[in-house]
Amino acid sequence: MRLMKCGDFSRLALSAAVCIASLMLGAPAQAQDKTYVMKITTPTINAVPDRYARNYAAAIEKESGGRIKAEVYPASQLGSIARQIEGTQFGSIQCAVIPPEFFVGIDERFEVLAAPGLVDSMEQGQRVAADPEVRKLMLGLGADKGLRGVALMMAEPNELITKTGIRKVADYKGKKLRIFASDFQSVALERLGATPVAMSLGDVLPAIQQGAIDGAFAGLQVFAGMHFNDAAKYVTVTNEPAIFLVAEVSRKWYETLPADLQQAVDRAAANEAVAINAQAIEIENQASKTWTERGGELIALPDDERAALLKTLASVGEDVAKTKPKVQAAYQVVKEAAQRAR
Repeated sequence: MRLMKCGDFSRLALSAAVCIASLMLGAPAQAQDKTYVMKITTPTINAVPDRYARNYAAAIEKESGGRIKAEVYPASQLGSIARQIEGTQFGSIQCAVIPPEFFVGIDERFEVLAAPGLVDSMEQGQRVAADPEVRKLMLGLGADKGLRGVALMMAEPNELITKTGIRKVADYKGKKLRIFASDFQSVALERLGATPVAMSLGDVLPAIQQGAIDGAFAGLQVFAGMHFNDAAKYVTVTNEPAIFLVAEVSRKWYETLPADLQQAVDRAAANEAVAINAQAIEIENQASKTWTERGGELIALPDDERAALLKTLASVGEDVAKTKPKVQAAYQVVKEAAQRAR
């Protein structure tokens, strides 16, 4: 057996040091080279949710230096709203941009922004969405259920589409109308004598066409963008309640990202939630124009009828919230923010 000389040990030590250094230098390089796919899902087309999603996709690719490749899937291409939420929780979808009420199965406080009487205009709603206390509340929900809230924004006012037209408060009576998944909306409709039906957006148009429901609450952007005029042409402009959006990222996916990409995901989401505000107003105005150009009618309730509507709905927020302690505390947060934003 050959005995190693002193020089042999030196050469061996040098070789080992070079090898270790190469491994240490190579690991960060490999991390920098890795790319991540980010599927972003929305239930709408030609409306604020999918516009935000496209803006966010472009921003995150830029912020990440191309290390995150974003893909946008509008119009419920990845399944119903419930499936989109589940996919985001479990990581097969990386981001969902959806009205928060649809997350009530995860945490009932997600519904508080759907209380009637909170918001009078797009601009006020945008200020509510930017309120630090509201953001802290809403973006923190679902953290223990696989979600990470990264953005909150005002999408549009809620309107009512029907085949026959709602022109006074009495016309609500006996109607079966689609709502979002919110007790605030269901109680409001019950007080108006209507039957609320919670339904995912993808099911609404065929339900109206087949007569399963008499009409639906959603936004004018949705009605125009998804050609609801093929099924009904009357939209009553109620502006109640406001439609907000929350962008939820899959926590499972988020935690696989390096720290710098996590920061990029958060930063791009927050920046685009502010940048969308002016675009949202433009989209809403264009939707109104498109609707009437296609032969649709926009119905404004007479002043006395609108006053009667608001009077009927005035106590819904307080009455629903007080039956649920967690919801009541959350409702107070958004109610106070709405008052500050007026």
